[in-house]
Amino acid sequence: MSAKFRLGAMMFLEYAVWGAWAPVLTAYLQNDLHFTGIQYGFIMSLLPIATIIAPLVGGQLADRYFPTEKVIGVSQLVGGAILLLGAAVASYTAMIWIMLIYCVVYAPTLALTNSIAFINLKDSEKDFGRVRVWGTIGWIAAGWSLTGWRFLAKSAPWISVKGDTLFLAGLFSIVMGIMAFGLPHTPPKREGAKPWAFLEAAKMLRDRDFLIFTVIAFIVATELQFYYVLTAPFLTSPKIGVASTWLSMVMTIAQFAEIFVMALLLPKVLPKFGIKKTMTLGVLAWPLRYIIFVIGGPAWLVIASLSLHGFCYVFFFTAAYIYVDTIAPADIRASAQSLIAVVILGIGNFVGSNFSGWIQNVFTAGGATNWQNVFWVPTVLTLACAAAFVLLFKERKTPAPQQG
Repeated sequence: MSAKFRLGAMMFLEYAVWGAWAPVLTAYLQNDLHFTGIQYGFIMSLLPIATIIAPLVGGQLADRYFPTEKVIGVSQLVGGAILLLGAAVASYTAMIWIMLIYCVVYAPTLALTNSIAFINLKDSEKDFGRVRVWGTIGWIAAGWSLTGWRFLAKSAPWISVKGDTLFLAGLFSIVMGIMAFGLPHTPPKREGAKPWAFLEAAKMLRDRDFLIFTVIAFIVATELQFYYVLTAPFLTSPKIGVASTWLSMVMTIAQFAEIFVMALLLPKVLPKFGIKKTMTLGVLAWPLRYIIFVIGGPAWLVIASLSLHGFCYVFFFTAAYIYVDTIAPADIRASAQSLIAVVILGIGNFVGSNFSGWIQNVFTAGGATNWQNVFWVPTVLTLACAAAFVLLFKERKTPAPQQG
């Protein structure tokens, strides 16, 4: 099998794991386990917490000590076992510990799957989007599989699992752990390299434009969590009225849009317009989606607006990963990807998860949430980010100089 095929299969499973639980876990925690907004906001922040520390360790291991494919494989096998155990958990405290331990072993793979793809692709700017799109397809497959499972469980109760969203994610994780050992062999780079790769990656922040890029990426990441944490409760609220059985399938509209944008638009838009213009388009799609959430109807328009996620995510975050690979020195690429993962998936998502859960609580009274007020917050903040990015960021097209 070709390297592109194996890397595509890796992306499919990596995001099938995440897609099986991330879009609908908050609905499960709220509707089935009766957790509060602050409680499930904190649980959703555990992956960001893990991403603050774990990817730095994962990047160091892959850059200096072990082949990247083995680090990914072991992490996924351990994570799969933990998720299967978590499906049976019902108490808040137990769920915190299960999800924290799981996230610590899963978080490194988010950056490492990017770095192993970049290292083994001849033209990352052209080919990365076409490989990464399989992750989006995997996310969709997970959502549809969960919906199909729930429909089957109605006529065959013996296959019903209370925490089916976590159980399915665990199965995907174990499959990925096994196949990861067949990924292209990617040994660490030891020759002539400084021992602490993640410290060298952190020195990239001394560059003014990379620092501006990183700060804006952090703020945008906080607003991403208004989508990941609150969209499921919003769609299942009486105002929109999406049934929980259909929820995971409905939310894959966003990923179908991702496929279109990532496979067809990004390879054309990025070389033509460059990183700055591409990422600006991505940021502007965010307030457009959130203003539709503010309007709150009709329901078909709200559901259709989920497709804007394709532009939001691909033109901003996928382009960001390509930008980092372009400017990072060759011997610290895994750690550079880990650094941006810490900023976006770690600190940004941690702050955003708790912030979005807190905002929902602020605008909730008598058990009813004022969703209009909730979504005004990310609308204003993402508009501010777009303006700052246009005014302050200057695109770099060559590797950043290493700092001594």
